[in-house]
Amino acid sequence: MPSAAYLQLMLVGYLVTVAVETAVLLAALSPRHSWKVKLFAGAWLTACTYPVVWLVLPPLFDAEQRRLYLLAAETFAPVAECAIFWYAFVRDREQAAPRATARDLGAITLANLCSFGLGLLLVEWGLFGA
Repeated sequence: MPSAAYLQLMLVGYLVTVAVETAVLLAALSPRHSWKVKLFAGAWLTACTYPVVWLVLPPLFDAEQRRLYLLAAETFAPVAECAIFWYAFVRDREQAAPRATARDLGAITLANLCSFGLGLLLVEWGLFGA
């Protein structure tokens, strides 16, 4: 069972992640999605993947396998979020609009890369636990 301090760190990380990823999604998702959908996606997609990244994957890796853990976590998150977003907001459209779909999936991947990059910086600067 994770400690209270770990869960508190997880909550702070979630809020920072949502702030970063929502900003990217607001700017980069295709215009076929309303602001409401973009805002919802910013919080919801992270809520779907964050527990796996913080609670499920870490016990599968030893401390010296941090790079392997990061590779697994940062591959899982955007792939899963792209699949969830596509299933929820794209698949039922009569015309899937391949360009808009590619833009959406790219935006989700970019959002994840931005939050990951900020997380690395915060850890490096000692502002967030590793």
